[in-house]
This record gives sequence, C-alpha cells and structure tokens, in this order.
Amino acid sequence: MIDLGLARIGRLIKHTPQTWKAIHVAGTNGKGSICAYISAMLNAKGISCARFTSPHLVDRWDCIAINGKPVSESLFLEVERQVKQRDVSENIGASEFELLTATAFEIFNRQKVEYGVVEVGLGGRLDATNTLKQKSVTVISKIGLDHQSFLGNTIEEIALQKAGIIRQGVPCVVDGSNQQSVLQVIEQHAKETGASLQFPNATAVAEELAKSGETFEPHQIQNLAAAHLAFRLACPEHDAPLTSLLPAIKQLKWPGRLQKMSLENITGRQQDVLLDGAHNTQSAEALSGYVQRHLRSSGNPITWALAATQGKDMNGILSLLLQPGDQVVAVRFEPVDGMPWVKAADPKELLDLATQHGVDQSSVYSAGENVKDALIKASEMAGERPVVIAGSLYLVSSVLRLLREKSQDSSENAIWS
Repeated sequence: MIDLGLARIGRLIKHTPQTWKAIHVAGTNGKGSICAYISAMLNAKGISCARFTSPHLVDRWDCIAINGKPVSESLFLEVERQVKQRDVSENIGASEFELLTATAFEIFNRQKVEYGVVEVGLGGRLDATNTLKQKSVTVISKIGLDHQSFLGNTIEEIALQKAGIIRQGVPCVVDGSNQQSVLQVIEQHAKETGASLQFPNATAVAEELAKSGETFEPHQIQNLAAAHLAFRLACPEHDAPLTSLLPAIKQLKWPGRLQKMSLENITGRQQDVLLDGAHNTQSAEALSGYVQRHLRSSGNPITWALAATQGKDMNGILSLLLQPGDQVVAVRFEPVDGMPWVKAADPKELLDLATQHGVDQSSVYSAGENVKDALIKASEMAGERPVVIAGSLYLVSSVLRLLREKSQDSSENAIWS
C-alpha cells in the first residue's frame, strides 16, 4: 500500500537515533542518478557513506548500498526482521516502504557511516524519508507530472510536495532548468522555511567536461552539476574540482539508465541493446533525445520492448518515443517483491497506443507475461537494427533478473560491476 504520512515511521525509528549526516534528494527525474553521483564523490574522497534509493532493481536489499556496494542479504534480513518485530510489538501498522526506510536507517547506523545519501520515495513532505535529522544539504532535481493521485494534479502542487524536504538553515540545491512556476513555488517555500537556495551552473560544468574530453548526455550534465554542488555544500572541507572526481564518476555503474548491455545469453543477439527505465514524459524525452542522436542517426527504425505501470501516461510517453517504421513488443513485468500494489499495464493497451502513434499493425507483438519471450521476439524482429527496452524500472528489474539467472556467475557483481 501507499499511505503517506510521518506518524508511523516516526514511531518506528524513535529508538534509532540518527548517527550520520544526511543528504536528502527529491524530484521527479534524476534524483537516483544524483544520489549515485554524490555517493561516488564521497567515496572518491575517502568519506564513508551509505545510499538508499528506490525501487530496488533485482533483490529487495540492493536499494541499500554501503560505500558503493549493495548491503549483504544476511544483514538486511536481520535488521528487517527486528524492524518488523518492533512494528508488531508496538502495533504501529507501518507500510512496506516505511519498514524498508527504517531498515535502511538502522543499517546506516550499524555501519557507522559518516553520510547517508537518501532518495525520497514519493513526493517529499509526507514521505517516510522526511523524518531525517541532521540534514547537511537537500536537493530538488527536475520536477514533472507523475503520481498525481498522491501529490496533486498540477506541477506546482507537486513542486510544493517536493519542497517539503527543505529545512531551516540547510542549503537546498535546485535544478535551475525547472519551469519558472516550479522555481517560484520552491523559492517561496524556502523563504518561508528559512533556507537558502543554490542553483548549479550546468553550463560551466558542461564546459569543464568538454575540456576534459568527457561526454555526458544533457540531462546527465544537469544531474552531475546538482550533485557536485551538493557535495561541496555538504563537505566544504573536502571541496574538490569536478575534474578530480571524474574517474570515480566514470566508474559508476547505474543499471537501467541508458545502459548498453548484451542479451546474447538470452536471445543469441550479438549486438548490444539499450536498457532504460524511462517511465514518465520527462524521462521519455531524455531517452528519445539519446535515441535520436545515437541510434536513429543513420535512419534506423527502433524495435522497442515496452512495459508500463498502470496509471502512467503511456500516451504521452509513446508520443515521444515512437516513430513510423518502428516495431513494438509489449509485455507485463513480473510482480514486484515487497510492492504488491504495483500493477503492470495490459500489453494490448500499449500496442493499441503504439498503432495510434504510427506503428504498423503488422509490427507489434504481445508477449503477455513472458519477459524472456518479449526479449527474444524483439531481437528477432530487429535483426541487426537497434533494440531499446524501456517504459518501466520494473521491466528493468525483470530483465536484470533474467540475465542473472542466465549468468554462470550468479553473484550480485553480475549486475553491479
């Protein structure tokens, strides 16, 4: 269930005093990447840190990382068991995400990290992570329309919910590429709260990257600029130019974000495919731009393997991704462990939308609930032309899980290294 509010999580963690400084990140798109970048910067300077992002990708515990490595299953299950016992004994009735958040915070304490980098689960103001104390800096990434049934029907209402993570006297880094009405809402809330806003200079970061010969996508530059500014504000004694941190950033593996990968073990396809968790119109716009620049440049049509969560604006997403001549395979992603309320959209609905956006009826295929079949069919339909898997982070999870099952090395490193 999704049941926003701070009362239950407050009771759940009241016996767990926070021993680490927090960097709290909200937004619609880019917040997970910003968390990953900040963590890499902290690690590069030898600062111990933990990271909590959601949803998990393959296993429930991989959403919690200590110094860049997913926490062990045994530690996660031990702490989770204690948190659940506390929930029952005190008759709290916490939600699944609240139990997970409390588990993450307890693990951070046990590992004695100096910093915890925490991604908001949903919204900000009433999200379980907003019980954080000792915030060193807050970050608000790009905001768009998503989760309207929980956060509000307008982008301004959603922005106000995101701005709820701001704290008095704590600097807040804001992605300045947000639309003006969003920035006005955040500025007003910061003024009322007594916090200063800091805007990263993405143009300067782009120039710095260009001089170093490094290539990043436009949205990645925005996120990197926000992450670097947040790092400098949180750790002024460890201030470092971005160029000195790039080696650690380039080593960063962030699955399901413009990830090139081989499906040869599953489909026999020798060419890499692109795996991306784009699941709203903003992230679809970023993915579409990447595909246009790197995959359609020679006139290639794209074969898409798509899934979606019920309630997402798939009409808006597909209008950005699809072009006439493309091919589409649709599938339901697997049930999500620990998140039973998440439901996959009907593949037939996705294919109906695809044909409305110019895809020929003969170029669509429903794989039902069989993700492996979807990948095999997409590879067959594409031949040597590009294949892109997108529409949902839960589809990303299903694909990564399939790859791990097929891999001779079934360790976590098969995904995260």
